[in-house]
Amino acid sequence: MSQRDYYEVLGVKRDASGEDLKKAYRRLAMKFHPDRNPDDAKSQERFKEVKHAYEVLKDDQKRAVYDRYGHDAVNGQGAGFGQAGGAAGFGDINDIFGDIFGDIFGGGRRRGGQARSNRGHDLRYTLELDLEEAVHGITRDIRVPGIGKCSNCSGSGSTSGKQQVCSTCGGAGQVRMQQGIFSVQQACPTCGGSGREISDPCTVCDGSGQVRETRTLQVKVPPGVDEGDRIRLSGEGGAGAQGGLSGDLYVDIRVKPHTLFQRQGDQLSAEIPVSITTAILGGQIKVPTLDGSVVLKVPVETQTGKTFRLKGKGVKSVRSARPGDLLVRVVVETPVNLNREQKELLRKLQHTMDENNDTAHSPKTKGWGESVKEFFDRMGF
Repeated sequence: MSQRDYYEVLGVKRDASGEDLKKAYRRLAMKFHPDRNPDDAKSQERFKEVKHAYEVLKDDQKRAVYDRYGHDAVNGQGAGFGQAGGAAGFGDINDIFGDIFGDIFGGGRRRGGQARSNRGHDLRYTLELDLEEAVHGITRDIRVPGIGKCSNCSGSGSTSGKQQVCSTCGGAGQVRMQQGIFSVQQACPTCGGSGREISDPCTVCDGSGQVRETRTLQVKVPPGVDEGDRIRLSGEGGAGAQGGLSGDLYVDIRVKPHTLFQRQGDQLSAEIPVSITTAILGGQIKVPTLDGSVVLKVPVETQTGKTFRLKGKGVKSVRSARPGDLLVRVVVETPVNLNREQKELLRKLQHTMDENNDTAHSPKTKGWGESVKEFFDRMGF
């Protein structure tokens, strides 16, 4: 390896920032990469020199040692740089492209892939609630089957609780298969992508750090949730492999149909039967709400289908500042099981209305009759 000053190799000043070092490395690496210069020995050596210099200077600790003591202090630490993947140990040109595109689109190549590969699965649980429970909120215990942390090894997968760097991937969790200038990256077959190996696997979980279990969890449902809402319980999903982070548990809310009310957002609706005499003469009826009953005044000559709005008697959803309304639709009931006297009274009532062929008592019938006459005239019947 050349003993040229590493800052000189990269063409930067000694006080260059990490970003300046990265830009200089990219520019030179793209220029001298062996895949771009397959028959140029000088370019290959230049690439080695550039890569080695960058590997030392990008590490703050190694850079501090180099600045103080020079090449001899870091030659040992530099051993092995650039050996993972790539043609003839030069690294992968796709890595350089990946860094460039990552910066353009925001984020760059992510580190910490090992922790993510060990993360447990997210779980879903459907929680059925009555309408009253959804509106007022409730705390409910649920039993969730899934993957839990092995208690024998505390989830590490190791009897001693110790893990070591994977000998195949060097802790990267991934290996590359190289074909010319193209490479395919895949999870390490030895460690499964974790980057760690276990020399003394736990006898209970076979080294996975996971066991099947059913846990009882307490879910606090806030007031006003609705069908399709979701509650996230962070870290209550499946346990991660070999000490990895646990996934999350997503509780999906399902509201059972109600015998009296239908809900749309923060609004409730209901149908209320009214006797024919109350509808004709007017009166008062009790209307149930989720907070108790209220009295509704029914005006004289109320028709079936008439809708009344009770303000503030709906639902205060999790997304609204105040409760919605309750819409009450009146349904006039036809009396049944009448005795002889009641039927006779109705006949007399009908006779008095029909004496003069008067339709003033039946506003809908009058309008309907006129529509029928117009229809027949138009059709020529």
